[in-house]
Amino acid sequence: MSFAASDPSCGAGIQADIMTLSSMGCHPLTVLTAITVQDSAGVEGILSIDADWVSDQARALLEDMPVSAFKLGLLGSVEAIAAIAEIVSDYPDIPLVMDPVLASGRGDELADEEMIAAIFELLLPQTMVLTPNSMEARRLAEDSSIEGDDPDLAECARRLVAAGARYVLITGTHENTAKVTNTLYDASGVVRSDTWERLPGSYHGSGCTLASAIAANLAAGLEMSEAVRDAQEYTWQTLSNGFRPGMGQYIPDRFFWARQADLSEEGD
Repeated sequence: MSFAASDPSCGAGIQADIMTLSSMGCHPLTVLTAITVQDSAGVEGILSIDADWVSDQARALLEDMPVSAFKLGLLGSVEAIAAIAEIVSDYPDIPLVMDPVLASGRGDELADEEMIAAIFELLLPQTMVLTPNSMEARRLAEDSSIEGDDPDLAECARRLVAAGARYVLITGTHENTAKVTNTLYDASGVVRSDTWERLPGSYHGSGCTLASAIAANLAAGLEMSEAVRDAQEYTWQTLSNGFRPGMGQYIPDRFFWARQADLSEEGD
């Protein structure tokens, strides 16, 4: 079950979750948290869905079908965050994957400080794995009571685990490095670290794709380390096969494997 905002470009948001989960063999259930005006370049506007509607969407589905994993993306409002936290608290055995969508790829603000505080207090303690990029990790972990606080990524992960997340996967696409390194942490420190070729260009919906792929793998019964590794491989393939349908960012090809199969059949 994905809680996320609609993206009419189908590059990110709930549409990206639907495509990723479907591509990986899951049947996605969707709870809409907001409607956006956006294209492949950026977000122009957000209309949050009333928190009662968010809750009613989820409750109706949960009373009808079994759910194997929760995935959270852009949540829309403090009220929606509180409603979602109450819902998932009734299902403590279902793994929760949270992609903390705080800004668009262009830098459009998608979560204010009040929403970040609500995520930190209400959802992190229920999160199985948090999947921030390095910028999101720093913003979530920053301690405003410490003047000039600038924690490194390992310290960010430590703080986020201390706040309740069982695992934290910090992605390195925003770091100034030759290759991209993604590191999974838990209370003991580094669980695994994976390095990937840095692809040219920027991508719309890569974080949604990664978090949804992890949720799909957990729903299929994989252990966390394997789920994270396989999800990274899938996501890298979607990015390396990405395309640019508009004037903005590239969009991951979540069904790259189907097109590769078609090309293979044409060559036979």
